[in-house]
Amino acid sequence: MTLGFIGLGVMGQPMALNLARAGASLLVWNRSAERCDALRAAGATVAANAAEVFRQARIVILMMATDAAIDAVLERGTPAFAINVAGKIVVHMGTTAADYSRQLEADIRAAGGRYVEAPVSGSRKPAEAGQLVAMLAGDADAVAEVRPLIRPVCREAVVCGAVPNALLMKLAVNVFLITMVTGLAEAVHFAKEHGLDLSLLATILDAGPMASDVSRVKVAKLVADDFSVQAAITDVLKNNRLIAEAARQAGIASPLLDVCYALYGETERMGLGQSDMAAVVHAISQRTAASRDRAADVSSATTRANG
Repeated sequence: MTLGFIGLGVMGQPMALNLARAGASLLVWNRSAERCDALRAAGATVAANAAEVFRQARIVILMMATDAAIDAVLERGTPAFAINVAGKIVVHMGTTAADYSRQLEADIRAAGGRYVEAPVSGSRKPAEAGQLVAMLAGDADAVAEVRPLIRPVCREAVVCGAVPNALLMKLAVNVFLITMVTGLAEAVHFAKEHGLDLSLLATILDAGPMASDVSRVKVAKLVADDFSVQAAITDVLKNNRLIAEAARQAGIASPLLDVCYALYGETERMGLGQSDMAAVVHAISQRTAASRDRAADVSSATTRANG
């Protein structure tokens, strides 16, 4: 069976490569054609356009960054949409708003297709290692058909029930991820500003009870000032926004997440949108500098007043 895969970005390309290397008969397409070269070398077939993927593959995985990009490849809102999805299983592995996914499922069903949510937890390195964790939602039969196909991509695939439960679960996971990495960045900043040995901090954190695969990678990046992308600031900010919107819609408080939202927005405005999420430390540093400037201004004003 030919398996379709559309979207070969930071996450999508290594995911598709793992499928191809595992022997899947893979048909891929990406808007930026050069991203297809590695897949062609791994034995995948490269389609001329997205419509060709839908014509030839009964199951099509979408790893797209935005709902607009998904709508574009599906040709949603045009007569071609039904042609693309009828008789197919569309697998949405990116992260979008839950309400968007719920409506997309309804539209695909109305057009004669089936739909599976399968967002993943993990960044570029777990994607390369085939160690992502997938959350699945949709009709039981469709989920059962998709689940074994993504084994080369995911070390675990957890069924979460009906759409949009998988995306809501992904957002819940990301509350922990975002606040954890932001707290880690603040810890490193705190230690640095006190003149502590950051390599010792890393050793202690890596050996301690709070250590994880994520913390070990991120603390190493923070100590080395290495902000090469694994999960980009812009993508984290988008996820942060989706969580905040879902929280507001449900009347849920999200105090830690709201602070993170402000910090990642500040980091992006510093021109660091394509840096790794650990670069949020720059926004924290900027706040420290601003705080010290204000303190210096107050001290200077007090000196002048007393003089």
